[in-house]
Amino acid sequence: MAEVKKTTTVKKEAAPKKAPSEVKKAAPAKAEAPKAAAPKAAPAAKKKGAGNKKAAVVNRLQVKYENEVKKALLEKYHYSSTMQIPGLNKIVINIGVGDATVDAKRLEEAVSELTTITGQKPIITKAKKSIATFKVREGQEIGCKVTLRGLRMWDFFDKLVSIALPRVRDFRGVSRNAFDGRGNYTLGIKEQLIFPEIDYDKVAKVRGMDIVIVTTARKDEEAYTLLDLLGMPFQR
Repeated sequence: MAEVKKTTTVKKEAAPKKAPSEVKKAAPAKAEAPKAAAPKAAPAAKKKGAGNKKAAVVNRLQVKYENEVKKALLEKYHYSSTMQIPGLNKIVINIGVGDATVDAKRLEEAVSELTTITGQKPIITKAKKSIATFKVREGQEIGCKVTLRGLRMWDFFDKLVSIALPRVRDFRGVSRNAFDGRGNYTLGIKEQLIFPEIDYDKVAKVRGMDIVIVTTARKDEEAYTLLDLLGMPFQR
């Protein structure tokens, strides 16, 4: 009989477990690149002019008008609205230079002096029509004028009533009858030397000027009270 071959299966022995110390440590994870720090928010831009504001320049008479004169006018005339309280609107100064028809240099001198007095460059005035008696032709330059508003107006008015008019020889006050019926006052000055900016030694010719003080008053009485409270030296 044929021999039956016995098959034996040899079991592979399981590999011995390695000691914990022999277990390979897992490779450390790659270090992540440090994240860029989020940019800090830029400081808020300062508003233009913030922190650098200069105190508004005001004239002392302007302050007096706001704090005292307006209140006094309101109590005296009982206006229904504060918008009705009269105030200064503008001041117009005019110098006539008749001899400019002969010598143009005289007009330049007048312009320079008016600029020095007011701090503002004047405009040249021209003849509106020809006058043969005075040898004036239409369109010929015969004077200069300047219109002041705002701070320059207040500065000039303050200088006029506080310094210039008191320097007039034998000064006894200005007329109370120079209003035009609509609340505006006209004042004539005989010489520019009363203003402190004018150097007597540099004056080629003494000149007068007309000063028109335009107010928002509707009546002469109200305009008179306004100018009187602001220090205009009226005759008593």
